[in-house]
Amino acid sequence: MPTPALDPRLAAVLALVEAEAHADIGSDHAHLPIHLIREGRVRRCVVVELNPGPLAHARRNVALARLEDRIEVREGDGFAPLLPGEIGSASVSGMGAGTALGILRRAGERLPPTLVLQTNDSARPLRVWAREQGYHLTAERLIPGYWPYPVLRLERRDGPDPAYAGLPEDAALRYGPHLLRERPEVLWRLVRADVARLTPLAAPGRTAQVELEEAREALAVLEGQ
Repeated sequence: MPTPALDPRLAAVLALVEAEAHADIGSDHAHLPIHLIREGRVRRCVVVELNPGPLAHARRNVALARLEDRIEVREGDGFAPLLPGEIGSASVSGMGAGTALGILRRAGERLPPTLVLQTNDSARPLRVWAREQGYHLTAERLIPGYWPYPVLRLERRDGPDPAYAGLPEDAALRYGPHLLRERPEVLWRLVRADVARLTPLAAPGRTAQVELEEAREALAVLEGQ
């Protein structure tokens, strides 16, 4: 049975996943795991879903795709249904950074060496967490939509993350070091919009002042200054 095409956000997640065994946390409809298997990006997938409705929906779609031997659907919260070392990669998508961060912090030793994360707001908290936990940011995308959606690929590696070298740290954490170097048009629009929005709000001691300075630093990088 044909599986619906992925929206641009999940298509970006799919493009950053490649593993032997992968888990999709909070999968909802299981369309991403089905595409991952059919496109040969993973050999085995575990779908984790907490809520009864999406859980039943995921099981139905996996059965309709006749992929029960390759995709296992488990009920549970975050990484709790997984065994330590069971998977090499996991995706968490379609939620706010705060919610995703809570899931990652509760995962403990179940965290795999590779993560692909897509948030519906600023990815800064996830970039900060990644550096604290020994993950390097190896790729990122910014997908236009209702607002720009960041997608991050993190890999556990030793030493400081080289992605941030030579960039203003706060601007890179806010907007993404790879994105600042790659300069996609969607990032230009975001940074310019932030400068315009924050300028009338900024004043010493205000959060808007700090955010404006970060946006201006990012704009300077984009302009090659």
